[in-house]
Amino acid sequence: MKRLVLSLLMTTPACLFAQAGDFTLNGKIGTLDAPAKVYLTYRSGDGAVLDSAVVNKGVFTFKGKVEGPSMARIIVDHKGEGLRKLGRSADNAIVYLEPSTINISAKDSLNTLVVSGSKLNDENANYMKYVAGPLAKLMAINKEYGDAPEAKQKDEAFNKALKERYEKAELEMNILQSAFIKENPDSYFSLLALRELAGESINVAEIEPVYKGLSERVRTTQAGIDFAKAIDAVRGTSVGVMAPDFTQNDVNGKPVKLSSFRGKYVLIDFWASWCGPCRAENPNVVAAYNKFKDKKFTIIGVSLDQEGKKDAWLAAIKKDGLVWTQVSDLKFWNNEVAVLYGVRGIPQNFLVDPAGKIVATNLRGEELHAKLAQLLK
Repeated sequence: MKRLVLSLLMTTPACLFAQAGDFTLNGKIGTLDAPAKVYLTYRSGDGAVLDSAVVNKGVFTFKGKVEGPSMARIIVDHKGEGLRKLGRSADNAIVYLEPSTINISAKDSLNTLVVSGSKLNDENANYMKYVAGPLAKLMAINKEYGDAPEAKQKDEAFNKALKERYEKAELEMNILQSAFIKENPDSYFSLLALRELAGESINVAEIEPVYKGLSERVRTTQAGIDFAKAIDAVRGTSVGVMAPDFTQNDVNGKPVKLSSFRGKYVLIDFWASWCGPCRAENPNVVAAYNKFKDKKFTIIGVSLDQEGKKDAWLAAIKKDGLVWTQVSDLKFWNNEVAVLYGVRGIPQNFLVDPAGKIVATNLRGEELHAKLAQLLK
């Protein structure tokens, strides 16, 4: 596929984003010096990269390769204590990488970060300024919740008030994002805004025309190509269509095929051991399984756990009491079944009828029990 993409690029206009290439990130942070260290984390191809650089009189350099526009996080370890000791309060900032030379500078911390020599980061600054109002409100609400004592976080009235404020700010954000996309069809950040608007469950009828209105330059980025695939995947996993068949190994390495469960209602449940909302929903899924398992109903759990984290996956299965079939290829968000089903957020599920047709999606809480009770009378 990579060769096909590159060969197609040779016939497209030169103004298109470079799909892959080398980048150089030159940095200057005041007079920062050893033992201070700077870290850079980003995605390259199918994997995550964590790089580090020593600092000499405030100067440091990173070199690497990206498959086109890529979000990266820069983290500064001012005392050279090591990345693991920095925690959430670490001095960090977001910068976008592209196959070019990017220059960044700051007075003493990344709070004063300035990026130059990069059109992509200029576009990001333009987008952030456009949505600054509602974005500030959303961040403030999240901080208010995070700073609240545990007892207050569990208070129903407090949560209800925060939710109302959050939904109002989110609506403001969505209106501005839609306007930005319309005004800036040639901006990479219009694509990112559209992905946010689409959410976990893409409404193909609404989102696809907007996607097609983006410039070719944006649609032919890797993110644009991936989003088009996600739209196609959702089109193929809508209520009323036959569920795409798949085979994936269970916890013992034994292949499990979806079509082998024909004759039963099957809930394809996407989750992961590291996913807090998934783990919070698991007791409800367990209750539904125990209630309906003797009425031609079962579950296939598809885990988006990562390579090298099989023990965490197995431990979560045991702790949460997930006694039904569990499968995973331990490829994180690149899990082949998740990609096939266009899964972009978890928890997410698809209910398949005995003939193999999708009859419902994203059933949670009491809604899951009500739907199963309706179907399994």
